[in-house]
Amino acid sequence: MNFKIYTILDKPDKFYLQAIKEYTKRLNRYCKTSFIHLKSHEQLQKKLTNKSYRILITPKGNHLTSEELAHKINSWGVSGTSDISIIIGSTDLDSDEQIAISSMDMDLGLTTTVTFEQIYRAYRILNNQPYHK
Repeated sequence: MNFKIYTILDKPDKFYLQAIKEYTKRLNRYCKTSFIHLKSHEQLQKKLTNKSYRILITPKGNHLTSEELAHKINSWGVSGTSDISIIIGSTDLDSDEQIAISSMDMDLGLTTTVTFEQIYRAYRILNNQPYHK
């Protein structure tokens, strides 16, 4: 599975970038992830492809538990959906699905970090592995 997480913001804080780097390293054993930081919606439009399954992260999206996200990831893999584009910071795009991290508004760097963390947690659940070390 290939996750591309697009975030539209001026400049992510260093501590968010460090956390994202750590989760990317942890996720390497399960899937391929990439963090694409963009500064505008126009840049995003140029990067997105039609073959990718698009998910918008928005406070108005569907609320999922970690187990439900794990089930979704598993069903995408079984159905052959291998390219997932997760978009954070834009709500004006056509998408296949909308998911909420929280119903509260959050800093986009935090939302991105939590998204990486939840993907990691989902893979730990799918592999019957403990989350906390």
